[in-house]
Amino acid sequence: MSFLVLDKVVKRYGDHEVIKGVSFGAEKGEFVVFVGPSGCGKSTLLRMIAGLEDISGGDVSIDGKVVTNVEPALRQVSMVFQSYALYPHMSVYDNMAFGLRMIKASEADIKARVGEAARILQIEPLLERKPRQLSGGQRQRVAIGRAIVRNPKLFLFDEPLSNLDAELRTQMRVEIAKLHRDLGVTMVYVTHDQIEAMTLADRIVVLRAGQVEQIGSPTELYDRPANTFVAGFIGSPKMNFIEGVVASAGEATVEVAGETFAGGRARLPARAGHRARAGDKLLVGFRPEHLEIGAAAPVLRLTADFSENLGGSTQVFARGGAEPVSILAPGRPAVKPGDTLDLGVAPGHVYLFDQKGLAL
Repeated sequence: MSFLVLDKVVKRYGDHEVIKGVSFGAEKGEFVVFVGPSGCGKSTLLRMIAGLEDISGGDVSIDGKVVTNVEPALRQVSMVFQSYALYPHMSVYDNMAFGLRMIKASEADIKARVGEAARILQIEPLLERKPRQLSGGQRQRVAIGRAIVRNPKLFLFDEPLSNLDAELRTQMRVEIAKLHRDLGVTMVYVTHDQIEAMTLADRIVVLRAGQVEQIGSPTELYDRPANTFVAGFIGSPKMNFIEGVVASAGEATVEVAGETFAGGRARLPARAGHRARAGDKLLVGFRPEHLEIGAAAPVLRLTADFSENLGGSTQVFARGGAEPVSILAPGRPAVKPGDTLDLGVAPGHVYLFDQKGLAL
């Protein structure tokens, strides 16, 4: 049995259902990330695991015990919030010790636990400072330290890096990954940032409108998205989608017709077991990093619109169909607005979806 189990969990506010029967299991020591757009229910789901939100239906189990109706303080869960929620009048040491003092732990035990957490997080020189004397990254370390000292069975993170600047976010991602490796505790992490999800997670749960769209490792979601939502959400820049009609379909290839394809149609490699049939309308997905400018055997023929110099690479935007197409090219290709772009695609990186957005 999984260490953390959500069994058909439902949350309603009056007649409005925001979590719609979510089921999921996380193994002991696993790092799981809930990801999805704002309002998809990921933070609500996390708060239900912590016991901060009542559950309207279903059950939550931790370490083999149903905790649906157990008080938050008794679940052996520690939660790190988006806001640091530090007591401004207390020192770092006292902020970290506060929860232990509330449960009447001995001062010797408190000193040992706070000292160990401070060592792990490399904040030992900060223990006598007040929160106002700390940077954003240091405050977040203190908030994480306050969670560590409780020796929880389960860590919950609710968008803990969203208040930090880009450089600190990157640094803190590394710190959280190291923390997980060192502690070996199950962690559930909520974010709307798919880069955080891809870099931190053992497995990702992609949510939309209170429902699970797909669960898998970062590589599985990137390589085999279940639908256009997951395909467009996982990966940066997002996947391009080209409309087309199946002209013919074989076991390993599909010929697709459409105005965006070079020569009006293209023969594309298809995954084994695909369900495309002649006459079907579909969406063909290409990731920007898998498109090649100036290919000898082009798949797409588009018109360059503008480009962005990213330093080591260039993002080119082109038009030719209903939606603009993004190309991520290495280096700095000589592309000007109005140029015709013949684009090839890397083998094995073509994605086919039906009209409902489901992967073929």
